[in-house]
Amino acid sequence: MDLIRILVADDHTLFRQGIRALLNPIPDLEIVGEAATGEEAITQTSNLQPDVVLMDLQMPDLNGIEATRQILKGNPRVCIIAVTMFEEDESVFAAMRAGARGYVLKDADRAEILSVIRTAHRGEAYFGAEVAKRLMGFFSGSQPTAPSQAFPELTARELEVLTLIAQGRSNVQIASRLFLSPKTVSNHISSIFTKLQVADRAQAIVRARDAGLG
Repeated sequence: MDLIRILVADDHTLFRQGIRALLNPIPDLEIVGEAATGEEAITQTSNLQPDVVLMDLQMPDLNGIEATRQILKGNPRVCIIAVTMFEEDESVFAAMRAGARGYVLKDADRAEILSVIRTAHRGEAYFGAEVAKRLMGFFSGSQPTAPSQAFPELTARELEVLTLIAQGRSNVQIASRLFLSPKTVSNHISSIFTKLQVADRAQAIVRARDAGLG
């Protein structure tokens, strides 16, 4: 039986201790380390080379979504499972876009946590029955087509940011919604202004709304 090495990244000590108590008796699982922040998760993953990271989405200094992106950029073989208290569509989609291979709620029972760890470690996706239902509903539903043809010079992420700008969202709100750091949002906005050749936010909003965004 292959041993699955696990890193637990969560800013709550009690949760990390609870996961240890839950998984320690399982013979094919080994918790090799813990992290309390997003930055620590990146460092510990690099140092310990775990097979699976249980990644809390809401952590100080760097959220779990951005930490997931950075980890997988440097080590794409790591299986990251997003862990959260809330079953929100936005966090599920953000975790998927970042590369998470699974998604589980903090109040899941041991059977489900074991299932998501083993499934993700096999290279398969696991998002739980209720989350899977939401994903199917989202992707099978009638979704408006983004007018990307209007701004072919923008990346998909820049289009997302521009759409939120057109909706009147602040940088902080955009960062929270897309699980990005405020600095990353500012960088995207600067790139958008340059590519669209606009001088400020007001001009960007006009261009975006004329194209049907927002």
